[in-house]
Amino acid sequence: MTAPTRVPLSVLDLATVREGHGSADALRGTIEIARAADELGYRRFWVAEHHNMPAVASTSPPVLIGAVAAHTRQIRVGSGGVMLPNHMPFVVAEQFALLEALYPGRVDLGIGRAPGTDQATAAALRGVSPYLTVEQFPEHLRTLLGLLGDERVPTERLTATPAAESFPEVWMLGSSTYGAQVAAALGLPFCYAYHFAASSDVDGALRLYRNGFQPSPRYPRPWVMVSASVLAAETGEEARFLAGPSRVMALSLRTGRLGPMISPEAAAERELSDLDRAMLESLPGTQYAGTVEEVVSGLDTLVARTGADELILAGAVYDPATRVDSLARIAKAWGPVAG
Repeated sequence: MTAPTRVPLSVLDLATVREGHGSADALRGTIEIARAADELGYRRFWVAEHHNMPAVASTSPPVLIGAVAAHTRQIRVGSGGVMLPNHMPFVVAEQFALLEALYPGRVDLGIGRAPGTDQATAAALRGVSPYLTVEQFPEHLRTLLGLLGDERVPTERLTATPAAESFPEVWMLGSSTYGAQVAAALGLPFCYAYHFAASSDVDGALRLYRNGFQPSPRYPRPWVMVSASVLAAETGEEARFLAGPSRVMALSLRTGRLGPMISPEAAAERELSDLDRAMLESLPGTQYAGTVEEVVSGLDTLVARTGADELILAGAVYDPATRVDSLARIAKAWGPVAG
């Protein structure tokens, strides 16, 4: 009897900066994780765009994607995502057209609408340009699609690269019904950020996406990827211990006390006020932390609930070796994938 097939798995990484280490160490860790994901058979390796955050070194996805692609062989590499309101569409198109020329058939461009930072930093990124606003997001997204070969959108005399032979795969990202509706209207694959919006209406968003999907030349049917935050270890107790820093990081984000990621030992010994302790108890940090059997069971349930065509696994940890071990356990237990 053959083993059942499951949906493909991918990896999302933030280049986490840990206490006592620098940005260079975080970036080396990301490349280490990407190499492992490539060898383990994961489909995609995406990096996010965040700015002015002490715990995140992933500030420029195109630069980091180029480094990851150079150190891997077959895994698709991309952004999860590029925050389009921070950039002019032509700049993004040139960056990703160049990546596609260097690594044809391996590049994904995930597009987001959020700033990826606080408002003051967003203002520093965008300056006083009247063209970099959230209100112009739909227009800029259409322009970007045209620059990357979408025949439905004429781009006059502009080309992102002089002689493109292939184009990156463009995804719409979101954690609300807005992103789902944009992806549906433009006929794009959609990635729902469940790892930080677990309490939101994922079911409603995906229903809107599928029901409203307009087939496009490249994407004849809706395609859904859902993110989840995971950590698998030998025992449930060990997994929860290793996930401790992610919960402290989630608390720090909500209280504005930002800093590099602390160690599991420091997280376990951290003294908290009653208010912080109560808030911490309500924050998952890592949604699925346990033995590999527990994690896989949770992911199976998530696929059954959402009908996802793919899953992308997030999971901020202190040590890259912990992430590699977790991904290896999950890949082995997950088994064959469809398609």
